[in-house]
Amino acid sequence: MSEHRTTVAGVAVDTRHWIGGQRVASPRTFTDASPIDGAPIGEISRGTADEARAAVAAARAAFPGWAATPRAERARLLHAVADGVEKRTEELANVETVDNGALLRSHRRGVMPRVAHNFRFFADWLLTLEHEDFATRGHTNHVTWDPAGPCVLITPWNAPLMLATWKVAPALAAGNTVVLKPAEWSPLTASLLADIAAEAGLPAGVLNVVQGYGSEVGDALTSHPDVRRISFTGSVPTAQHIAASAAANLTPLSLELGGKSPLLVFADADLDLAVDLAVEQYDNAGQVCLAATRLLVEEAVAEEFTRRFVAKASRLRQGDPREESTDIGPTIHPRQVAKIDGFVRRALAAGARAVIGGHPGDGQYYAPTLLTDVRQDSEIVREEVFGPVLTLQTFTSEDEAVHLANDTRFGLAATLATGDPERAERVTARLVAGTVWVNCFFVRDLKAPFGGSRHSGIGREGGTWSFDFYCDLKNTVTAPKGWKDHG
Repeated sequence: MSEHRTTVAGVAVDTRHWIGGQRVASPRTFTDASPIDGAPIGEISRGTADEARAAVAAARAAFPGWAATPRAERARLLHAVADGVEKRTEELANVETVDNGALLRSHRRGVMPRVAHNFRFFADWLLTLEHEDFATRGHTNHVTWDPAGPCVLITPWNAPLMLATWKVAPALAAGNTVVLKPAEWSPLTASLLADIAAEAGLPAGVLNVVQGYGSEVGDALTSHPDVRRISFTGSVPTAQHIAASAAANLTPLSLELGGKSPLLVFADADLDLAVDLAVEQYDNAGQVCLAATRLLVEEAVAEEFTRRFVAKASRLRQGDPREESTDIGPTIHPRQVAKIDGFVRRALAAGARAVIGGHPGDGQYYAPTLLTDVRQDSEIVREEVFGPVLTLQTFTSEDEAVHLANDTRFGLAATLATGDPERAERVTARLVAGTVWVNCFFVRDLKAPFGGSRHSGIGREGGTWSFDFYCDLKNTVTAPKGWKDHG
């Protein structure tokens, strides 16, 4: 095997960058390790500002041709990328499971099919994208979406390929070129995506992938004057750094950040459903920005809810994510395990009680945890843990429930369990959140806007909202034939 390739689950993965239609190596590398057992996977090219600038230059050079490509041809090529994803679903699923530790069965049945869908959806949406012309004193207003230019897309490690393609697909569909920077803890499927895009016939420079370790590559990309859009998913502190970097060039940003989302359980709810929703928050070892980590339960049913929750959560099987029977896999990195455990230890020291869990397991596994007796002003309630840790608080009235739910600097999502449709309507109207689920969780349609309020982000993506962000909207006003303004 080449020094620039590694084999993961029988799949050869190139560990170099993809810039201008070519593989580019860096003189330095960083080690990518599997969270399953901590074993090294490969040595990944560690990009510098030079590779970042080269990628932006490649994207800039490819932009005029891609922007001028007819919509139907852009859509055809995106469908070809989706075809490639579908053909390599098993490979992508296996590589991503080893690289980020999420369940193999979920990658096979849900995540990778969704990756292909991301490309197909935006390819099809592109072909129907139009505003109805409207008149102003007889003049015609015609609104169009003009491609903005090179886009920098910085993606997280918790769902690497799906979250990358949520951005890559609409950016390319809009006629932009892309520089994708995957997370350093899970870079491998972005490299495979570059191969798939090239095989599908995407022109050189339209999609570029630059791997980095630390902030060097990211800083060079987000401060580059030729970058026209930046989309980032990740933490609030990193977003603040990116925003400061982009400010000099007034580069528009789309930021999907952290959350501390509530799950409100009212006494009139179907308790079995509510418990199912609560236990579902342990999905992906709790490494989900949308997760409803704050369980707010009406006092009248709190004891019974907790009993049923413990019974169901105790049946979860934690272990190797490649095994079909596993429900919860490992945490992404030893640093993340230490961070989670620090939150829990401080909460316990402050008086919280662990109903289940409250401790790490072997290796990079952290036991699913439920903490009660937590104060509203405590760190464990206020800050995002990003691990399998939930808190439970009680309320006695609808007003108190809404107050507790909204008493946070975040506003990404909220989940509500109630059997009263009128209550659902009242409460959802008062919740501060980009997405509210009623008696369900994680139902995501790409036609709908997605994003957060407050410190959970800036902007919305999905459907036409994605094109609004990735394009410069233009209104062309045309006078009627023979019209003259004598004013």
